Amino acid sequence: MPAPVVHFEIGCKDIAKAKAFYAAAFGWEFMAFGDSTAMIGNLGQHCPTPTTGIGGHINSLGHPPHNYVTVYAQVDDIAASLATIEKLGGKTIVPQQEVPGMGWFAWFTDPEGNALGLWKNMQPC
Repeated sequence: MPAPVVHFEIGCKDIAKAKAFYAAAFGWEFMAFGDSTAMIGNLGQHCPTPTTGIGGHINSLGHPPHNYVTVYAQVDDIAASLATIEKLGGKTIVPQQEVPGMGWFAWFTDPEGNALGLWKNMQPC
């Protein structure tokens, strides 16, 4: 499948409360990634597998939006993908950013205003 969904992000105000909820509800395990981010599942992996599903993280931005869910599509070239998205009526809302040691991401909105993310791994899957 071109541009498969490979990651998800859940926004929250209180990361400790969110971690406690998801651990109790789903048995998810977390790994701290700074003070405001907790990685979920596929710990230490950057590529989904058929048995583990996609990984994700909980994030407390410290500013609005606090409550959101974003899925990330994996692409080969974030800049080229954003250019295509903009030609089709979408808008870049967060330009390409590096996640040290892991890869790069960007956020965009589609013409209907839905926010999604793009992801490119540093290491190929």
